Amino acid sequence: MSEQHRFSRRGLLGAGLATAGAGVGAAAGIAGSTAASGVDPFTAAGNGDESLDLSRSHPFYATAARQPQGGIRTEPQRHCVFMAFDLTAGTATELQVLLARWSAAIAQLQAGQPVGSVEPAHGGGVAADTGEALDLGPASLTVTVGLGPGVFDERFGLASKRPADFGPLPALPSDRFEDGLGGGDLSLQACADDPQVAYHAVRDLARMARGTATVRWTVLGFGRASAGPSQATPRNLMGFKDGTRNITTDAEHDRFVWLGDDAGWMAGGTYQVVRKIRMNLEIWDADVVSDQQRVFGRTKVSGAPLSGGEEHTTPDFTAEAHGAPAIDPRSHVALAAHEANGGVKILRRPYNYTDGLNQYGQLDAGLLFVAYVNDTDHFTRLQRKLGASDRLNEYIAHIGSAVFAVPPAPRKGSYIAEQLFR
Repeated sequence: MSEQHRFSRRGLLGAGLATAGAGVGAAAGIAGSTAASGVDPFTAAGNGDESLDLSRSHPFYATAARQPQGGIRTEPQRHCVFMAFDLTAGTATELQVLLARWSAAIAQLQAGQPVGSVEPAHGGGVAADTGEALDLGPASLTVTVGLGPGVFDERFGLASKRPADFGPLPALPSDRFEDGLGGGDLSLQACADDPQVAYHAVRDLARMARGTATVRWTVLGFGRASAGPSQATPRNLMGFKDGTRNITTDAEHDRFVWLGDDAGWMAGGTYQVVRKIRMNLEIWDADVVSDQQRVFGRTKVSGAPLSGGEEHTTPDFTAEAHGAPAIDPRSHVALAAHEANGGVKILRRPYNYTDGLNQYGQLDAGLLFVAYVNDTDHFTRLQRKLGASDRLNEYIAHIGSAVFAVPPAPRKGSYIAEQLFR
């Protein structure tokens, strides 16, 4: 692994800010601190933080039956580009060809390779690969492909292959949908530790879809809002730790995420729920921290439940403080807790997003919420309760929504959802 492909997030940002502030003297300052302490500040800044290895790659093809696609249980990368498509194809064969082409291309992309020639032999030729990720490395890229409910309508003769109980999500109390932000026949979720690598993957796959599918909506995510087993819990744009009680164990994944043998061609797959959630950050930032903590049911800095303990202490919803419940029954943690929902859990894999400023000159930002479940009713059950009573609703709005069936990863020589067409 080359040193140029390994760095820490804090080290990079810290050095960048130092350089900007110190100008010409920055290099001398860094060299001086290294000489004085004997420690490279880039390395020192990363102590206790997760370092990034941009040469790391994840295989695309499965090596065993019922192996899930990457980007689901994979430890969340730093950046995400989500894109949904409408199919313009008229036959199942056209869809089949697209999925086969995408599969071959994703295998190349996840290995850090271009999808074709960047510089054609003849100068008049059009490049097969757009080239902006050339030499950047794999950066832990994963591309996850989903199929929307529309794939199983009358257009392609696949109605008999529709997974049981799979369809559009029902109307929910939190819905505030905006035109053009929802639905889709296909989804691509590209996640990587380099934003340009993720963007390049979706860009080139979208090019390959021309004539078969058109882009419906897209979201650029950053700053993961969930963690893997070896990662520290990150924060959402409201400043609170997000995903503390997420699914982590094999048993939980088997129970709540992966589909079983009775799912036929979808065995080993899962369902992807996507919500674009706008945060009213200008209003939130004006609220006192004590009230913000009551909204979430946790402390802002440590993430500990208001009933006491540390971040990962199980909340005590019966505890009292000053004659009242320590954790407000309408707080986010109280309503979302699996103890209050028949034990139901969902695998959360969200990212923060920003679209700059809105028409009022206020921050237009929020959460690209992505969850994986083996029963979409698990999500709707939770969201009905949250959408009806959550104190957080004063500060958020669900402005986009979609659901997709995510087949298992294909074996080498095959392609995504091949079993669907047999």
